Parts: sequence; C-alpha cells; structure tokens
Amino acid sequence: MLFIEYPKCTTCQKAKKWLDGNGVVYTDRHIKEENPTAEELKAWHQMSGYSIKKFVNTSGMLYRELQLKDKLPSMTDEEVYALLATDGMLVKRPLIITKDYVLTGFKEAEWKEKMGR
Repeated sequence: MLFIEYPKCTTCQKAKKWLDGNGVVYTDRHIKEENPTAEELKAWHQMSGYSIKKFVNTSGMLYRELQLKDKLPSMTDEEVYALLATDGMLVKRPLIITKDYVLTGFKEAEWKEKMGR
C-alpha cells in the first residue's frame, strides 16, 4: 500500500494516525518531494472509478491562483493529468494506492470499509 501525503496537511496527519492506529502497513511518499507523474495519475484515475475532479485539490491556494474552477470543466483528462503532474500541491491528498483500489482524501468510514478494519 502506498500512502501519498503532504506532512504539513492536517487531513494527512489524521489519516496517518488512523493508519498507524489500525496497524496498516504502508509505504510513505511525500507529494512535494516526489510528485505523481501524469502516467501514475492516469493509471490511478482509471483504476479508481472516480471522476478526475476527485484527484484535484480544490481547496489549495494554487487551485485558486490558477483559476482552475473555471478551467477544469473544459480540460480533457490528459490535460488534467499533465497539469497535476507539475505540482504535488494541486493533487488531492492523502492518496492510498493498492493493487485493488485507490482512495483520495480521508473519509474514515470509506477507509474502514475498503481496508476491512
């Protein structure tokens, strides 16, 4: 299991505490130091079944600065992958990646269900 986080993000901190408290074994990846590539994002998006918007950090400063609220609806998935790959702060976090599923953001009930906790 891959846990992609931004350590200063309070939601990521809560998620990590939950993982540790539930004995979940994972590999940690800092999203700013090792930003997901467009290829990774495409694979995760396709595997997740989510809309591409679920991979976009809509509450970040960069999202507002780039006026993505107005631009995203007319962008193709490929354009969104390329954009998200430019800066980890644009990507919704935390992310959980396994061979069977992908989770974006931290919703404890969803995580419990998916991880069988």
